[in-house]
Amino acid sequence: MNPYTIFSEIIAGQAEASTVYEDDDVLAFMDIRPVTPGHLLVIPKVPARSLAELDPALGGKLFQVGQRLAAALRASEVNCDGVNFFLADGVTAGQEVFHVHLHVIPRTPGDGFGLRARPTSPRRADLDYLAGSIRGVLEQEAGNS
Repeated sequence: MNPYTIFSEIIAGQAEASTVYEDDDVLAFMDIRPVTPGHLLVIPKVPARSLAELDPALGGKLFQVGQRLAAALRASEVNCDGVNFFLADGVTAGQEVFHVHLHVIPRTPGDGFGLRARPTSPRRADLDYLAGSIRGVLEQEAGNS
């Protein structure tokens, strides 16, 4: 799999980015197509096209950095009232750049951004059935460890 993305160039210093945070594992910078002012992206420095390819500890660090950034957004001139985290994993989920990235999106009243969905009301038996299926996969993974 080709690990090249614009994020690879940003990590290598070959493409511009307005950096907000950087350490040995993670880089955070301003999104060049923000949905609200202050919209940030948090990426791992290692290429991972999907969450399945990302080390779980590093995935956790993305969210830890995102949490710090959310607090910084609230205290900065962005002065937002709330923050959404968004991570698209796969084409169907809306992923466009195939390098895992966490969106940290500042929210203010009337900003025009929102998630659109049509929630359903499944029967408890259907919820229990799917819960059992997912639990079975987790138990199988634990048995293979």
